[in-house]
Amino acid sequence: MIRLGILGSTRGSSMAAIVDAIQEKKLAAEVVVVLSNQEEAQILTRASDYQIPAFYIDASGLTREAYDEKLTACLQRYGVELLVLIGYMRILSDSFVKTWEHHVMNVHPSLLPAFSGMMDMQVHQAVIDAGVSETGCTVHYVVSKVDAGPIVLQKKCQVLNGDTAETLKIRVQQLEREALCEAIALYQTDARLK
Repeated sequence: MIRLGILGSTRGSSMAAIVDAIQEKKLAAEVVVVLSNQEEAQILTRASDYQIPAFYIDASGLTREAYDEKLTACLQRYGVELLVLIGYMRILSDSFVKTWEHHVMNVHPSLLPAFSGMMDMQVHQAVIDAGVSETGCTVHYVVSKVDAGPIVLQKKCQVLNGDTAETLKIRVQQLEREALCEAIALYQTDARLK
């Protein structure tokens, strides 16, 4: 069983899919801690609802490196083996990425490398503005360069006539939930980078 940590800044809707898969015995894992850089992030409430330890870590007055050292200390205290970023709206320091190399996955709401470097609704609007017929999500390992790590897997959906950023986001988020669970399972089968 793998010990998961989650970093999130927003609602954390994909976390529910992971917890549900664990409870349904579809995923041999345990979410042992959830951390956020946003005090009011709904992901903290969701984690508490599941009786998962959840903490806001204040970045005020800290360098990125000092903040990330606090994250690492907490993650290590809980014995985290794989860290999953779910709507985490903060760039990780090079030292953090090096410490957790090959043990941090992020889900991005596009088919990388397309529409990299953007977040959330900005990505979906860019997809629509570009007039592409297909989009989706990418689960990738985190490296120092944003959205540039090795791809674990991608899931695709069509961009429909009349789609808005909001309607597209709903479909892509469903793919993200599936992709994260599959990526965690792949990690467990030793399909991770060496």
